[in-house]
Amino acid sequence: MNDAVYRAPPTDGVLIAPLDEFTAVYHRASGITHLLTEPAPQIIAVLGESGLTLGALLDRLAEDYELSDGTREALAARLEELVEAGLVEAA
Repeated sequence: MNDAVYRAPPTDGVLIAPLDEFTAVYHRASGITHLLTEPAPQIIAVLGESGLTLGALLDRLAEDYELSDGTREALAARLEELVEAGLVEAA
């Protein structure tokens, strides 16, 4: 079981702008602008700076979205992509 706590960057560390089906996220520390699609922007918003474990994030997303089988694995994959992009920190 993965007990890592995932955190979004501080709100002053990113600039977020919705662009139709994409969301542009400018990461100030790296100077890189990322174009994200759902559910990545929602994951970042729910994580916040305080952070959540994978299980807690899944529970929180289930409050607002209808989730299906395989969601945990898909969410873990999205989190790893966001970590690799530098938009989420795992601790």
